[in-house]
Amino acid sequence: MEKQRILMRSLAVVFFASVIWTITVSAHPEHKVGKGCCIAVSSADLNEPIISVRRQYENPPCVMAIIIETERGEFCYDPSNPRVQKKVIQFVRARRNKA
Repeated sequence: MEKQRILMRSLAVVFFASVIWTITVSAHPEHKVGKGCCIAVSSADLNEPIISVRRQYENPPCVMAIIIETERGEFCYDPSNPRVQKKVIQFVRARRNKA
């Protein structure tokens, strides 16, 4: 009986750890630029200050993407995402007004 209780507790811990890991990974899908191009894009919110922005055109295996550089690195975003478009426009306007 005691072995079953220990086994069930161990299974519960493993289950909860895997659920927490899955939630954490899916909440922050970071699609970083690797080996020269983006092969996948993220639709996650962008809340960090932008350092630079550039566009990548589709050329398999690379996909069409907006590459946004932040302090944490370069990330690939979907160019059709309205939130990304808004952030890029804000960044371009801020740079234009600075100059």
